[in-house]
Amino acid sequence: MKNDKIKVIIVDDEEPARKLIANFLKDDYDFEIIDECADGFSAAKKINELQPDLVFLDIQMPKLTGLEVIELLDNIPFIVFVTAYDEFAVTAFELNALDYLLKPYSRKRFAETLEKVKDKFNKKIIPSEKYDDLAKSINRNKTTERIAVKTRSNIEVIPVEQIILFEAQDDYVQIYSEKAKYLKNMTMKYLESYLDKEIFMRVHRSYIININYIERIEKAEKDSHYIIMKNNIIAKASKSGYGLLKEKLDL
Repeated sequence: MKNDKIKVIIVDDEEPARKLIANFLKDDYDFEIIDECADGFSAAKKINELQPDLVFLDIQMPKLTGLEVIELLDNIPFIVFVTAYDEFAVTAFELNALDYLLKPYSRKRFAETLEKVKDKFNKKIIPSEKYDDLAKSINRNKTTERIAVKTRSNIEVIPVEQIILFEAQDDYVQIYSEKAKYLKNMTMKYLESYLDKEIFMRVHRSYIININYIERIEKAEKDSHYIIMKNNIIAKASKSGYGLLKEKLDL
């Protein structure tokens, strides 16, 4: 192909799986492997640092899943998902991903994936922004158990039961945990859909609270209330939100 080589990072916690991809790539001179990663933490760091054109990304990995890695990327490259679990909705991959490889896959199937990548690359197509839809499709009927956040130099995974509240901040959400606060690019609508409704409540358009951390409730102006949470963090409840909270807490 006339363009520069397609720079690749391979991410899989199993070394034989990484070697297989590298072996299948070695005879195609349109691709250049610039790094390999064995876990999601190093993958997120390396992808942000090296800015590859293409990532072969395992879904099920310890510490961080492939989907959590994507949440931490500054710029999303082309992604080919690799998974051994057909429990993940194949139709979701077909609709929302550049391509996916279901382990074990053949050299022929891998070659088909490379042709898809080349076609997109040559046409200078911007990588799809449908990964949020993919995550929703895969996580449908599941509740979120942890949230991965990126700080200046680290990646932290916060169990949701340790989160005191979420506060909307334009296109971001401020997350207040027991230890610190973090800013993450996500929506309140997504959180409202996938947090455990037994412990999380949206009490205001700007606040979702963990009811286990409520210290007290105080009357504010007119029909609103202030909810004083642990560590003296304050959320606001609208009239309807307070009504739902009263019902939940049997006040």
